[in-house]
Amino acid sequence: MPKKAMEILTESMFYVLMAFVTGPMCGIEVAKYIETRTKGRVLIGPGTLYAILGKFVKEKWIKEVEIEGSKRTYQITSKGLDAYEQEVQRLQSCVQDALNAKQNV
Repeated sequence: MPKKAMEILTESMFYVLMAFVTGPMCGIEVAKYIETRTKGRVLIGPGTLYAILGKFVKEKWIKEVEIEGSKRTYQITSKGLDAYEQEVQRLQSCVQDALNAKQNV
């Protein structure tokens, strides 16, 4: 059965939400956070980033908290934090399954 949109986050989506867990940010700050956090393993371009931000605003996972010219600052909402925590639990289960499978080899 196919999963609903936003039920499982892409890696980029996960890291964008992770950035907002640390505090309010604008898009450039989010991209820099992800690059630094992943040591350059995950790079997110502006098109992808702003598409994700648009989806997250629509889902009410983040909200705009400041607009300064073309710079928009967002912060995570309680709904977004719940989605982030659910994804963390899902990923932890995946890793545990992988560790358990390795033990059975």
